[in-house]
Amino acid sequence: MNKQIRQLDRVVIRFAGDSGDGMQLTGDRFTSETAQLGNDISTLPNFPAEIRAPAGTLPGVSSFQVHFADYDILTPGDAPNVLVAMNPAALKANLADLPRGADIIVNTDEFTRRNLAKVGYATSPLDDDSLAGYVVHPVALTSMTVGALAENDVSKKDAERAKNMFALGLLSWMYSRPYESTLRFLERKFAARPELVAANVAAFKAGWNFGETTEDFAVRYEVKPARMQPGTYRNITGNAALSLGIVAAGVRSGLPVFLGAYPITPASDILHELSKHKRLGVVTMQAEDEIAAIGAALGASYGGALGVTTTSGPGVALKGETISLAVALELPLLIVDVQRAGPSTGMPTKTEQADLNMALFGRHGEAPVAVIAPKSPADCFHAAIEAARIALTYRTPVILLSDNYVANGSEPWLLPDVESLPDLRVEFATAPNGEDGTTFLPYLRDPETLARPWAIPGTPGLEHRIGGLEKADKTGDISYDPANHDYMVRTRAARIETIPVPDVEVDDPDGDARVLVLGWGSTYGPIGAACRGLRQRGLSVAQAHLRHLAPMPANLGQVLRSYDRVVIPEMNLGQLAHVIRARYLIDAIGYNQVRGLPFTAAELETMLEEVLKNV
Repeated sequence: MNKQIRQLDRVVIRFAGDSGDGMQLTGDRFTSETAQLGNDISTLPNFPAEIRAPAGTLPGVSSFQVHFADYDILTPGDAPNVLVAMNPAALKANLADLPRGADIIVNTDEFTRRNLAKVGYATSPLDDDSLAGYVVHPVALTSMTVGALAENDVSKKDAERAKNMFALGLLSWMYSRPYESTLRFLERKFAARPELVAANVAAFKAGWNFGETTEDFAVRYEVKPARMQPGTYRNITGNAALSLGIVAAGVRSGLPVFLGAYPITPASDILHELSKHKRLGVVTMQAEDEIAAIGAALGASYGGALGVTTTSGPGVALKGETISLAVALELPLLIVDVQRAGPSTGMPTKTEQADLNMALFGRHGEAPVAVIAPKSPADCFHAAIEAARIALTYRTPVILLSDNYVANGSEPWLLPDVESLPDLRVEFATAPNGEDGTTFLPYLRDPETLARPWAIPGTPGLEHRIGGLEKADKTGDISYDPANHDYMVRTRAARIETIPVPDVEVDDPDGDARVLVLGWGSTYGPIGAACRGLRQRGLSVAQAHLRHLAPMPANLGQVLRSYDRVVIPEMNLGQLAHVIRARYLIDAIGYNQVRGLPFTAAELETMLEEVLKNV
């Protein structure tokens, strides 16, 4: 059949089904196919915390949203243009997010009376008028997949599991995606079971051929490649980018990297990724608990390595005492907190920005540390290198605040020239530094950085005392002297506050905006998209984004005072806003939500329009 081909500039697709339906894999493969075409991409995986949530229920729905376009995009999209619903639960859980006129591809085989009853449908929405405002494509995905694999040597259960590949083949055809890499992926994934390779490839091709031959899909779509900076790109998640940033920091510093980690959602992928890079000097240890993990990492730093520990909010709470010890020892240590919704266990697979207060203040005593937050998945690479630079240069713990949205989302990443990355090499103490030429003073500071010498244990003549008890200035002897304690506390604070960080940049194209939107971390994309939408409508608004949260940029106060209103959207109850108000005496307007989901650009655009009206 000759089918019409229609050009689009952007598309948002959401795959949704049971947590056992392979939606994350399907979305990931579609994203990889799309990356090969050169589209700009942003993704949003959304899945339950349970390994296998109850089948057919609303809490068990897993989804993967991918936004791709022929221009620069900032978010995974507010509303899907296409929903692939593998069962009634997937339809009901996601229907409210769809705009009128959206395409819905439904797996009719799963719309049984039992499955409908599980989610409260008295009648099938496919048989009444409840979906009249949408373009519904009923497809018997399960039975068609089983039929397509009738000649394959697989069980009926394995054949039914391949329905996600049928759906992927259909969507790949609809949006003119290349599929060779998916076929190679299937060959690698099921290499030990050739019959499953053949079955999944056959299911994929059956979905592709169904799109090619059915009259229900009369139009095929194309999205041209985006104009991007020349170079080599790969699609990357935040956790993978952060991992490679840590590897690069090890290479550029010439130090071995030691990761002490205890598995915790959503940070575990960093442990998995770093464990692949032993040949680049990375040693990983899966500890028995969070406290052992950071203790081992701090010990590695004491021994002359780049010590790293990864976790989420509950783990940071457990690591607090050892972070304070690292502050007292004045040793480099990188603590990665991939934030999730809390408190306590909370919602492990949902996103939030609620650990900022804990990162800034969550230790006993005066124990300041540097805090950095990446703004996007690709930015995790550079944020990790910057965190390592500060930790190594200033001999301090650094907390890197990622979050679930950034960690599991993905986007194109321009591979950097390794030689262009910062030189992170350090000089270890190798000889006594006292005036007499024979004494080693472990707390004799560099006048520029206020960092103390880093002496590898066993270096002849550099024996010194370490531990959590207060140290005497210069000598490092145990000291209970009040004046010395006051001096050491203030010096440790000054070491953080005087770290030079880049000035905050303001995006104010016309230079006449009266409202500034200030963000940090993963709110960068939604804020940027909202500001872009307002400017396209002729409204003037400025945007600034913080990577360095401790210390803050030196020009931040001046920037804030340059605007009549400062709005701070956060996925918490206003933690940065409280800091800004206290430090700069700016009456910042907080806009807060803690739903476990990122902001949409539309909601921020609506909110900001109201602020602009009242300036």
